[in-house]
Amino acid sequence: MNISEKKFVQLYTGNGKGKTTAAIGLAVRASGHGLKTYIGQFMKGQSYGELTV
Repeated sequence: MNISEKKFVQLYTGNGKGKTTAAIGLAVRASGHGLKTYIGQFMKGQSYGELTV
């Protein structure tokens, strides 16, 4: 089975910063290698810059 046939899940949790940056960085790298990516994010009712992107 090659890498494009495998499915991966990355889950980032915890307090503080860096989770979104880590998830987007990994998704960009995976996309660069031709893999499909999906980022799901739970928002907590305030304005987020990620929604604009």
